[in-house]
Amino acid sequence: MKQTLTIFKTMGLIPLVLYALDSAAQQDLEKELPAAPLRHEKVSATFKSTKLINGHSNETIYKNELDFKVDHRFGDIAGNNGGIKQFFGLDNSTDIRIGFEYGITDRLSVGLARAKGATAVRQLYEGSLKYRLLEQTIDDYIPVAITLFASNTLTGVQASTNPSDATAYGNFRDRQNYVSQIILARKFNSSFSFSITPSYVHRNFTAFRDQNDLFAIGAGGRLKLSKRMALVVDYFMPFRNKSDKAYLEQNSGVKFYNPLGAGLEIETGGHIFHLNFTNATAIEEMQFIPQTTSSWLKGQYRWGFSISRRFSFDKKKKMADKPKASSEK
Repeated sequence: MKQTLTIFKTMGLIPLVLYALDSAAQQDLEKELPAAPLRHEKVSATFKSTKLINGHSNETIYKNELDFKVDHRFGDIAGNNGGIKQFFGLDNSTDIRIGFEYGITDRLSVGLARAKGATAVRQLYEGSLKYRLLEQTIDDYIPVAITLFASNTLTGVQASTNPSDATAYGNFRDRQNYVSQIILARKFNSSFSFSITPSYVHRNFTAFRDQNDLFAIGAGGRLKLSKRMALVVDYFMPFRNKSDKAYLEQNSGVKFYNPLGAGLEIETGGHIFHLNFTNATAIEEMQFIPQTTSSWLKGQYRWGFSISRRFSFDKKKKMADKPKASSEK
């Protein structure tokens, strides 16, 4: 009888032991599994840099971080002004830009830059603001990111005495130019991102019959090739007045083209390096959007590069702690 009771007691303990073991195993498994994403978690790193080739991306600089960027455009690779005599454009430089961007907050950044300038309007000084209005979420609660960009560019070039020239400035106001953009971007997955950029360019002073106000639409994309490399492309289509465009092309001997750029993006730690090709001679929006006069089909495209280095002044949080590239969304 005692043996029977002992057997029943033992059998009664078995379910308790199994339950305890199962609970412990479940807890261990939960520790190993990744945590569920937060509700409306924001997508990070839609693009790796604040610029693609010619145009801006939706990215801004994080709070208390400084981004130092150098952009360079060489001469024509082929065509009448290229070829081996000009070492495929490397003997010439159409434009150079050195700029800084600083994060006031994680959403708002300010920029200062100095560019050579690629037209008669040279010695350019740029001040800019960039603000993240909306950020895409992984669950598509917010399907696209929206960033606002605005810049004011001032030229220090000597004024021309010819009243029909683009540099015949009569006062300080004539030297100022403005650009406003709405950058709509979406990261479709961990490999592909795309953006559309409605743009408005206002130049206070232009050559005779050239437009002071110009609207354009831009588009850009990034396709990830490997952990550290990606293909980047951007394109802008200005909407010019047909009669003014025909007058300028007939009387100045130049023809306007839409700027198109493509290149390879390489990420190395805190550096982002772009090796690119574009028909745009200028780097600043107020020049390459309205005044690209080089054609890919005529060999008037050029090699260029940009390199950016980001520095953190946040003592509490190092750059390594910043969000990395997001998951599939």
